[in-house]
Amino acid sequence: MIHFSPMCIGCTLLGVASVATIVGLWTVQLLPSTDPPAEPWDQYRLPDALVPDHYNISLWPRLQPNIDGLFVFTGKSSVVFKCTRETDLILIHSNKLNLTSEDGCLAKLSTLGNTAPPLIQKTWMQKTTQYLVIQLKGKLSVGEYYVIYSEFVGELADDLAGFYRSEYYENGEKKITATSQMHPTHARKTFPCFDEPAMRAVFYITLIHARGTVALSNGMEIEKVDTILDGQAVTVTTFEPTKKMSSYLLALVVSGDYTNITSANDTLIRIWARDKAIADGHGDYALNKTGPILKFFERYYNVPYPLSKSDQIALPDFYFGAMENWGLVTYRETNLLYDPLISSNANKERIATIIAHELAHMWFGNLVTLRWWNEVWLNEGFASYVSYLGADFAEPSWNVKDLIILKDVHRVFAVDALASSHPLSSKEEDIIKPEQISEQFDAISYSKGASVLRMLSDFLTEPVFVQGLNTYLTRFAYQNTIGEDLWDLLQSAVDKTGLVLPLSVEGIMDRWVLQMGFPVITVDTGTGQVSQEHFLLDPESRVERPSPFNYEWIVPINWMKVGAEQSRIWLLVKTAFYSEMKMAGNEWVLVNLNVTGYYRVNYDHMNWERLLSQLNENHEVIPVINRAQIVDDAFNLARAKIVPVTLALRSTKYLFQEKEYMPWESALNNLDYFNLMFTQTDVYGLLQNYLRKQVIPLFAHFKNITEDWSHVPPGHTDQYNQVNAIRIACSTGVQDCQSLTSGWYSQWMDKPEHNPIHPNLRSTAYCCAIAAGGTKEWDFGWQMFKDATIAIEADKLMSALACTKNRVLLERYLGYTLDASKIRKQDATSVIVYIANNPDGQILAWDFVRKNWEYMFTEYGVGSFNFASLINGITKTFSSESQLKQLLEFQSDHSEMGFGSATAALQQAIETTKANIKWVSENQREITDWLVAETA
Repeated sequence: MIHFSPMCIGCTLLGVASVATIVGLWTVQLLPSTDPPAEPWDQYRLPDALVPDHYNISLWPRLQPNIDGLFVFTGKSSVVFKCTRETDLILIHSNKLNLTSEDGCLAKLSTLGNTAPPLIQKTWMQKTTQYLVIQLKGKLSVGEYYVIYSEFVGELADDLAGFYRSEYYENGEKKITATSQMHPTHARKTFPCFDEPAMRAVFYITLIHARGTVALSNGMEIEKVDTILDGQAVTVTTFEPTKKMSSYLLALVVSGDYTNITSANDTLIRIWARDKAIADGHGDYALNKTGPILKFFERYYNVPYPLSKSDQIALPDFYFGAMENWGLVTYRETNLLYDPLISSNANKERIATIIAHELAHMWFGNLVTLRWWNEVWLNEGFASYVSYLGADFAEPSWNVKDLIILKDVHRVFAVDALASSHPLSSKEEDIIKPEQISEQFDAISYSKGASVLRMLSDFLTEPVFVQGLNTYLTRFAYQNTIGEDLWDLLQSAVDKTGLVLPLSVEGIMDRWVLQMGFPVITVDTGTGQVSQEHFLLDPESRVERPSPFNYEWIVPINWMKVGAEQSRIWLLVKTAFYSEMKMAGNEWVLVNLNVTGYYRVNYDHMNWERLLSQLNENHEVIPVINRAQIVDDAFNLARAKIVPVTLALRSTKYLFQEKEYMPWESALNNLDYFNLMFTQTDVYGLLQNYLRKQVIPLFAHFKNITEDWSHVPPGHTDQYNQVNAIRIACSTGVQDCQSLTSGWYSQWMDKPEHNPIHPNLRSTAYCCAIAAGGTKEWDFGWQMFKDATIAIEADKLMSALACTKNRVLLERYLGYTLDASKIRKQDATSVIVYIANNPDGQILAWDFVRKNWEYMFTEYGVGSFNFASLINGITKTFSSESQLKQLLEFQSDHSEMGFGSATAALQQAIETTKANIKWVSENQREITDWLVAETA
């Protein structure tokens, strides 16, 4: 799954989202022995007495409202289960379903054998733990198979969870699609089920739908029968049974306005979307890349794709970036549909990477599923890592594998350097409630997971890594596992190849998985001493979470010295000495080559000076990834008071010579922190002056190589850096740039049917023109947003509309986020965060969230707002005592209602704000003096 965030998430979102999957058979958890035992139905985990075998489910979604104005679905469900331990109690998940009562009971119990089942004594719904409770007068027999049958009505709501409806307009006509999002705990909202990942079963699905509509599910359609039911002409579509799988992977779609394009090689591949999107060719790119990526993973895992077809479907309303339902992967439209006339190269990369992420799950996550949600990271982190490999295979000229450094490693460093971070793996008993499960899908699980698995693959070597994966997937196919199972089989692969490691795979990885954070490695080239320390952005923050390893790691260190080949050492203790790292004269050491290790690097003063001199004299001697690393490490070490803030600023002085994307992006990401912290001070203007001085040569470079912006550079990352050049030049007041973007936008306003702006440059050009313009420019952008026929273009405009400096327009736009007819529920979080990122909108966005929190939290709910992303996005600018006070008051005012999936994000926001306050007070004078000197 890609968790979407203003990110699959993830990415994913991500996460995304993003955004995105997993679980097991367990005994009931008991409260502490000092209290009386809780009733089984008050526990959030299912007992281990019953194991589902298969479901027969028939669902009929109504795509027209009933007489009460509600959209509903009706259903019938039978689940066959085996009794493994004698019991007189059946617990099965059910949430927000109106179960039909027969003979005073909410379900019927029968047996597959000849013996009669025990009679039902009582049934009821346990709302808090989301159970249908069935108490029996007798006991179920061990080894016997039983059947629970139920009939029910559910609301086909627009809450983006369970079986829900998506609304959109095509040629002015309102369209309805019924679709699903079962992950992580929403299958129970669709039919009564054992809704835990380890409760794998086979699903026999039948969908009843109006004639002329399309019905899809995980399996291939095997029968379609037209008939009359309740006086309505319907089609009854039956699907082939699924493989034995977890309930969260079930997918259902019914729509009257969808079609597909098909590619049939060994596996049938279908790309589904709205009729017009398919007719306009917007599914072609996804179709062209899905087959090769699927083949890549078959070879990578050395395990055939286990299903008869692979459907990918683009949905107008979808909370996550995408979801890996087995055989029917669901996507936001922006993450599957590509229009070469409108989509940018970043859009294309995102589509390729997200397809790769979801297809990676077909094996790792779906074929073999982790037992419980406490190890979500291994599922999502793995898919995030190998998505770069799959996308690289599909688009080899992009060199996309390197971008994991910016998009995942550097991204998650910022979160994992907080005292309120958390380990990758948690204890099972700590993750039991639905909101606790949702909280696991964060940057730590996706991005840190990807980063440490990339490090693992590097020190094992990829052949050993994939050999272990193959054994894991083969041995545990259609089963559930725990993380230790993967470590054991990777260790077997290590043993077979004779690879020498300082500890076992599990011994090394436990230190990266079971304790939060990461080390900063300090190299003293005068003595050869190498040491490690737990890195914290605020070194004075208190780490209350205990560590089983006292915050020490087993660290693989790839390094080089000037003019020499790469070497590797292992740091096994707090401090060690390596004579080969002693340098003399002008020799420098560079540690963490290509950033394969999940750690930051600090050096003695002399080595820092030699590296900065090398950047200024001939920066290309240092690999491009490490140029980005030097900048990122320097700025974050400065924030942690390990090096002077002026050293960090000096690492950007060479940028006027730099043409590569990764170092520029690294620098801009870090200087953005300065912008956020000093928006309301004189430092902001000085920083803009400095950036303008540095970016003018880059702006001129791209103007030259594109022949006065008449075409785009051929290189993938060069196209990204062209966007950076225009964005920074315009935002820092380079007149040529502002004239350029405003001119493009004016031409478009004169001829709305002809947009002269290249797709790569639209987001930036729209933002710059709307920021420089007034109400007329904003209103035109809003009209184009409403008229956009492809979601990718709508997204560009949606973010650009937040760039205006007009407070009245920003307040109007914030109000639109609570009106689903103007801003889709799935996009509301993004719009609020976009506005918060605008210096003129920071206060407005925060006031809006405080005022409307209760409404958003209770009325919109988890399926609509990514509350963690909302809190993170709104508060990242906070750097004053008054903002901290407001944040603490916000926490207190809503403590009774709670914060759901944003609970950890709020705590991190408080910690970050405190650190920001200290950082600003300690560094403002020094930064000011340096910038004055550099821009004089």
